[in-house]
Amino acid sequence: MAQTQDFTAMMKDVMGAFPVDTKAMEDAFKTTATMNEKLSAVALEAAEKSTELSAKWTKDTLSKMADMTKVKDEPADYAKAMTDFASAQAETAAEHMAAYAEIAKKVQMDTVELLMAAGKDFSEDATAAMKKATDDMTSAAKKATATAAE
Repeated sequence: MAQTQDFTAMMKDVMGAFPVDTKAMEDAFKTTATMNEKLSAVALEAAEKSTELSAKWTKDTLSKMADMTKVKDEPADYAKAMTDFASAQAETAAEHMAAYAEIAKKVQMDTVELLMAAGKDFSEDATAAMKKATDDMTSAAKKATATAAE
């Protein structure tokens, strides 16, 4: 009667002959986590600056509205107050939009810088992992060849 082969033992031998380097995976995970932490810091800083800018803009607008709503002596003064308010708002809007643009520009520059550094890190990690895998495979193949020759 024919016996079935023990595939479990055979697979164990095959997997043992080609070891997996978990350190490369850990390094890749750490590199990714570090990059995500830095990108989050950039995003949070931009959100904080944008919020501060929005609050300042709102405060300035409300202050100027208070001046506009005060009682005037002449009816023409109301028109002048409205014109002054609109003019001040247009100027303030231009200033604040320029400030938002600066925040966006800084986020863009920081992000590109981080991605360039991360690309370099990933490339170095991948090169090291491939070199180690190649060395391990070569070593395992030599062992397998030597064992088969015996």
